[in-house]
Amino acid sequence: MFNYFVYQREEFMGHYHLRSNIETTNFMIKAKFGDVVRSKNKTAQINEVLLKVLCHNIVVLIQSMFELNIEPEFLSNKTTNEVIKLQKNN
Repeated sequence: MFNYFVYQREEFMGHYHLRSNIETTNFMIKAKFGDVVRSKNKTAQINEVLLKVLCHNIVVLIQSMFELNIEPEFLSNKTTNEVIKLQKNN
C-alpha cells in the first residue's frame, strides 16, 4: 500500500478522496438520523437504512437549493404538451 502511495500518488489520492467522501456522508447520516437501526428483520433493516439515505439526500438537495438560490421547477406545473416535448427532446 505504501508503494502504491509513493509511486502512483495521483491514482491513490483519487481513490482516497472517494473514500473520504463516503466516510463524510456516513457521518452526516449517523449524526442527523442516529446510528442505531431499530428494525428486527433483515428486509426492514435494509429499508430503514435506505430511507435514512433518501432523507439525507433530500436534506442536502434542499440545503443546496437555498444556498445556491435555485428555484425548483416541478413537472406538475407544466402542461401535458410541455412534458411530451421534454420527453421527445431527451
